[in-house]
Amino acid sequence: MDLEGGTHLNTFKRESWCTVLTLAYQSLGVVYGDLSTSPLYVYKSTFAEDIKHSETNEEIYGVLSFVFWTLTLIPLLKYVFIVLRANDNGEGGTFALYSLLCRHARVGFLPNGQLADEELSAYKKTDSLSRSGEDSIDGVAGSGGRPATAPLKVKRLLEKHQVLQRLLLILALIGTCMVIGDGVFTPALSDVEVPIACVILICLFALQHFGTHRVGFLFAPIVITWLFSISMIGIYNIIHWNPKIYQALSPYYMYKFLKKTQKGGWMSLGGILLCITGSEAMFADLGHFSQFSINIAFTFVVYPSLILAYMGQAAHLSQHHFIENDYRIGFYVSVPEKLRWPVLGIAILAAVVGSQAVITGTFSIIKQCSALGCFPRVKIIHTSPKFYGQVYIPDINWILMILCLAITIGFRDTKRMGNASGLAVITVMLVTTCLMSLVIVLCWRRSIFLALCFIFFFGSIEALYFSASLIKFLEGAWVPVILSFVFMIIMYVWHYGTLKKYEFDVQNKISINWLLSLGPTLGLVRVRGVGLIHTELVSGIPAIFSHFVTNLPAFHEVVVFLCVKSVPVPHVQPEERFLVGRIGPKEYRFYRCIARYGYHDIHKDDIEFEKDLMCSIAAFIQSNGSSTEINNLLEESSKEDEKMAVVGVLHCLQEVEENVEHESENSDDFPKHREIQSPIIVRKKVRFVLPESPKMDTAVRDELRDLMEARESGLAFILGNSYMKAKGGSSFMKKLALNVYDFLRRNSRGPSYAVSIPHASTLEVGMNYLV
Repeated sequence: MDLEGGTHLNTFKRESWCTVLTLAYQSLGVVYGDLSTSPLYVYKSTFAEDIKHSETNEEIYGVLSFVFWTLTLIPLLKYVFIVLRANDNGEGGTFALYSLLCRHARVGFLPNGQLADEELSAYKKTDSLSRSGEDSIDGVAGSGGRPATAPLKVKRLLEKHQVLQRLLLILALIGTCMVIGDGVFTPALSDVEVPIACVILICLFALQHFGTHRVGFLFAPIVITWLFSISMIGIYNIIHWNPKIYQALSPYYMYKFLKKTQKGGWMSLGGILLCITGSEAMFADLGHFSQFSINIAFTFVVYPSLILAYMGQAAHLSQHHFIENDYRIGFYVSVPEKLRWPVLGIAILAAVVGSQAVITGTFSIIKQCSALGCFPRVKIIHTSPKFYGQVYIPDINWILMILCLAITIGFRDTKRMGNASGLAVITVMLVTTCLMSLVIVLCWRRSIFLALCFIFFFGSIEALYFSASLIKFLEGAWVPVILSFVFMIIMYVWHYGTLKKYEFDVQNKISINWLLSLGPTLGLVRVRGVGLIHTELVSGIPAIFSHFVTNLPAFHEVVVFLCVKSVPVPHVQPEERFLVGRIGPKEYRFYRCIARYGYHDIHKDDIEFEKDLMCSIAAFIQSNGSSTEINNLLEESSKEDEKMAVVGVLHCLQEVEENVEHESENSDDFPKHREIQSPIIVRKKVRFVLPESPKMDTAVRDELRDLMEARESGLAFILGNSYMKAKGGSSFMKKLALNVYDFLRRNSRGPSYAVSIPHASTLEVGMNYLV
């Protein structure tokens, strides 16, 4: 299926049963690999140290009861039936919730937001749970005749206090960083020897550059085989060892367990917590599939298989009391002896599948954070032409591999890694619960009482597990905290530096009156060609322009101030991509173009992007003064009289493709050595020709002709290179943050669309920013 076209992911819910079942089948190999392998280490981690298995079986019955109700309440009730419905146009994850909140209340720190962005079709403020008619968040009575006073109060409270906005951002960053921490521990968490685990890890990360669409075709069959195996083994153990084990599903056994074991039982909850590791992947990987397909896969396949597996293990342990040797509590003891080696092989493959899902999820999260200005720019490779969510980030891949190897060698046992992974998982779930309570009020327009019930019920369960994991801080749980802290510092510093840089640009932008005073020629020689000036500003003229024209005596005859920005939506439709406007009078030939991308959109290469950019400007010129332009003009927030129009990539110009030959040497100078020259490289070049239209206005035709002649003369990409420094008298923390940001900026990549532009066409203008 082509997921990049106009068909939105949410439309899968309306597709045929065949499509839904196909997606459910595929989700088994991507989403549930980590969750399905949890029976390998849950009982072993639970009985490792804090509690012992006695003859009365109260401990094993209590653990089974905890596992059953934890799986039922958290993954099934919370995620499948509630959280998955809080998707952002089909996208899930911590930042999807934060993105929803930013659209329903002005709590985001993205500095280049515009009112025009709210007109995007994906920037909707309704969802499947909103009441028909949608209560107005501004207090206007909805269809039920009830004013939305509670959402309005919460909205105003968040918008009024900047401290709350920062706490909300930090909360989202914590959840994101803990997901990355889980991505470090999950590949290392397996029940095999350390040398074998290291070899598997190296092979796993070495295969990432092929993409999940090439190495993942075996994933679903592996997970299905694994789930079928543990289900059948569980049924066998229940029938053979203890058919009455179902009695342990009663919550009464949880009470008996805690009453008997007391502190030891409370501390052992960190091991029980591992039964829900991977549940967050159902929400984080929602964009790859659909809500309905994930619901079907978990409810009818994964959930019953896991329950049978845990019940079977408990039935076996209830008849085998190994008090002296904790290792005998492991999963493979409950497997019939003749099946242990085949099951071990399937388990290793299933663990690899689970690791792949977490690694891929980490790539997606990094891409999303980078697009929203919360992570340094990194190289992102889209590995599938059909599935936009399948990305590969080389730098992050090798960093994850090094961290996984270090953790596998350093920890050596699954108990300590289980403590660390458990803390990372439960922290993400707590963050999701907190953000969901705000979504219930602000986005779903429900009462505060309902949100409080949600956060109290699920938050109390997760807080209990969180406290049990935190108590083992020195026994391995400190590692994800340190890793998450490092990642969060990087994210927050990058966000802080980006914000300060934008504030400096806004404060030092050039007035339109300064430009008008120079006249059409700017007092300079206007040379042929297009000057494409990259800027973060969505209004006004950047300071680098005055810095450039002050030091050089010439400039291009057509100037385009280009701003490529991300908006807090997953996708922007192609017809809504560009906002185009004119700066100054027509004869100046100054244009502003704002290209808007969602955090899951794929940036085109330089040739395609340049073609779409020129076509959008030409469409804006051609529609000048028409009713379409008047209806779409949107006044910017600046005081300057500058208006922007939403312009789709209209093919108002005729495209002519030519093959341009590039040779490594000049054949005219060395004709006799032609046979030893390098192969000729042929690539396509797009030219534009004005269509014959007698109804076209003369001024419009002249402006279009100037644009195309400038385009044929060449395009120069002008990029500002800023050096951030703190002003004198600034605090030590501010100086440190700006120094770290400047270091990260120098060692990160430039704009994605500018990477493939030839160096000969690129000009960097350096400026010192004192903030």
